[in-house]
Amino acid sequence: MPRFSAPCLAEPKLESMVHLASSYEKRIRPLLDAVDRLRRLNVMKEGIQLPTIVVVGDQSSGKSSVLESLAGISLPRGQGICTRVPLIMRLQNHQQEDPELTLEYQGKSVRSSEEDIADDIVVATEEVAGDGKSISNTPLTLVVRKRGMPDLTMIDLPGITRVPVHGQPEDIYEQIAGLIMEYISPNESIILNVLSATVDFPTCESIRMSQRVDKTGERTLAVVTKVDKSPEGLLEKVTSDDVNIGLGYVCVRNRVGDGESYAEARRTEAELFRSHPLLSKIDKSIVGVPVLAQRLTQIQASILAKCLPDIVTKVNDKLNQNMAELNELPKCLSTVSDAMAAFMKIVGASKESLRKIILR
Repeated sequence: MPRFSAPCLAEPKLESMVHLASSYEKRIRPLLDAVDRLRRLNVMKEGIQLPTIVVVGDQSSGKSSVLESLAGISLPRGQGICTRVPLIMRLQNHQQEDPELTLEYQGKSVRSSEEDIADDIVVATEEVAGDGKSISNTPLTLVVRKRGMPDLTMIDLPGITRVPVHGQPEDIYEQIAGLIMEYISPNESIILNVLSATVDFPTCESIRMSQRVDKTGERTLAVVTKVDKSPEGLLEKVTSDDVNIGLGYVCVRNRVGDGESYAEARRTEAELFRSHPLLSKIDKSIVGVPVLAQRLTQIQASILAKCLPDIVTKVNDKLNQNMAELNELPKCLSTVSDAMAAFMKIVGASKESLRKIILR
């Protein structure tokens, strides 16, 4: 299995996300596009696993807020499970001034906007998973093209809940757990585990699940949210060995309410980690959404470079196997005479087989 290490990072400035996008775009974008094309072809059903950043977390861990901060858009919110299907988020650096958002599902490609995308995701989810409370394994794909966007592809999965509420099915935990385990089990998956600073990390169900498939934590990165609500002891939490998080921690402060812009949220976050008497003691290389974007981009580049050669080999092997099976199929019978000739050949072979049986 490929091993991934967490790089040492200097403290990035707010504009570093723009610089990061431009410096990595030429190298990463073609690789990501190739993997995304394979994903659309459902090669996973052929047993070919693709490198993927899988986002998991307990319900109310702040998972949606982390994704909103990375993408700069609003996602569905409300009581209960907001994410009921896998949401493939493809973030792409875009040279144009105006952002472009596209939602792909059920063979459709729907253009959206920053103002409408949350509602459009709800509509698409209901079409895919029904208007109830159950979940579905049929994914939606959200393509976000914005200037300064880090080139990332992530899969957001439903938040983990143990107790059914608001009309959820009795086996909602089993449904979600099964879906999460399917996505995080492959060795090619990087697990982005979102944890709330207000809870003990070892008790988080998402940690327990990730440790079942990644015991050493070498492909798990943890994001700690709500740091301003529970700053006491956070430094010890992210520097201790209570849980195996091989790729390390990143602490973030997400946007609070729609009245705060994403740019304002980043400035507030930077000031919080600079001046707070407790949070300021946390190393600057593991705090802030810009650091998270940079860490994810570098980890993604590493796993793509390591996994793609093996993927190419597996695709070629599968193609050769399918071609061999195709060549073994009978040739197409395009005319009546061809069909009669084939029929007589079968009859003749049957007669010969019968004759041999009689003469035994």
